Amino acid sequence: MVMIRKATIRDVGAIHRLLKKHADLGELLPRALSDLYDDVRDFSVLEDKDSGAIIGVCALHVCWEDLAELRSLAVSEEYQGKGIGTALVTAALAEAEGLGIKRVFTLTYGPDFFTKHGFEIVDKATLPQKIWAECIKCVKFPDCDEIAMLKLLREG
Repeated sequence: MVMIRKATIRDVGAIHRLLKKHADLGELLPRALSDLYDDVRDFSVLEDKDSGAIIGVCALHVCWEDLAELRSLAVSEEYQGKGIGTALVTAALAEAEGLGIKRVFTLTYGPDFFTKHGFEIVDKATLPQKIWAECIKCVKFPDCDEIAMLKLLREG
């Protein structure tokens, strides 16, 4: 039995460990522990109700009045291929719609996964300059090799 819920402060350590495992494998960018505390409200976790373990995580970060970023999507290795990533993305997109967000983007190394969820590859230069403020902190700045993808939730 699993449950998606909003992250709490007590989840930050588990989120950090899960993201670090995937960052060490080169699957996503590392996140500093202090940044996770700053952004804890952005995160949803998928918790195994039997063990209490955090087995998946995803963040929805609001960037502007009509734009949010889906980021830090990670699933524990032993639970991959079981629909957990899909459940987390679906929950994040529903949250974005509930907030009135029109567009959600992601920067990823796994475009095939996001294409299945209606995201399309876009040129990074088409994204607003405001989003690049966090990129300055990235270890790969200015040589970003992630693929930018965008999903339109509603017109207007």
